Amino acid sequence: MHSTGTLRGIAAMLLACAFFACMDALLKNLAGHYPPVQVMALRGLTALPLVCLYIAWRREAAGVFSRRLRWRLHLLRTALNMTMLVLFVHGLKTLGLAEAYTLTFIAPMLMVLIAVPMLGESVQPRHWIAIGLGFVGVVIALRPEQGAFLSVGALAILVAAVCYALSNMLGRLISRTESSAALVFWTTAGMAVGGGLLSAPQWVPIQAEHAWVLAGLAISGFLGQMAIAEAFRHGQAAAIAPFEYSALAWALVLDWVFWQAAPDAWTLGGGALIVASGLWLARSEAPKSARPKRQAT
Repeated sequence: MHSTGTLRGIAAMLLACAFFACMDALLKNLAGHYPPVQVMALRGLTALPLVCLYIAWRREAAGVFSRRLRWRLHLLRTALNMTMLVLFVHGLKTLGLAEAYTLTFIAPMLMVLIAVPMLGESVQPRHWIAIGLGFVGVVIALRPEQGAFLSVGALAILVAAVCYALSNMLGRLISRTESSAALVFWTTAGMAVGGGLLSAPQWVPIQAEHAWVLAGLAISGFLGQMAIAEAFRHGQAAAIAPFEYSALAWALVLDWVFWQAAPDAWTLGGGALIVASGLWLARSEAPKSARPKRQAT
């Protein structure tokens, strides 16, 4: 049952990476027109109606507004998500997607390290191998310029990666007693309300041509949040974290669609190593999920 949950979490993580890659491309578009805090607020404001509709459809309002919610953990996770998004948008204003993605890919390793003391999880050697191979693949594929790592934007992306890792581990801790709907609602509401208040003094009027961008931001952000919450709800963090690297494949597709940037041999080679490390880990997890079925038979 544990391995079955891990495989389910891996599938959810793959979906989350696809949605978040789309969201990041849209955030980069908005970052050139609006302040980072306002972009964060727009991220929450556009997704909140979808979250409310989802909760109403699932009839989970009682769980979302339960008095038994661990408010301190929710507030801390919301603050981490707000900080992460503001810093990430700020970094995208000075860094390209290649440099930004390379830096954020330290998050899977951080999640494995954090999961040991926070969640009491054990880390198997195969998890470390998969994470290491995936990170090597990212460096090979993207080959960012060394000067980019010394900029303020790079430091912002690094801190954003730390906040992202902590937020996901807090989400897994909270999900032990609370629903994914509660996680997504309070995070989205926090960004909408907190971001709206912080950005109000310097609010920039929304341009009409950005309506489709905001619609895409709402959909991709909502689906990505639901998927990431499900991923860490069902699977072990050390097994799921390496699949963060699958975002690179989506980044390549988006670069080609929106910026007509074709990958070179190094990029394809690094991407192949990333995919191979993830598939190897999935294969190592899969046989265990079949054992309970064989034993029951």
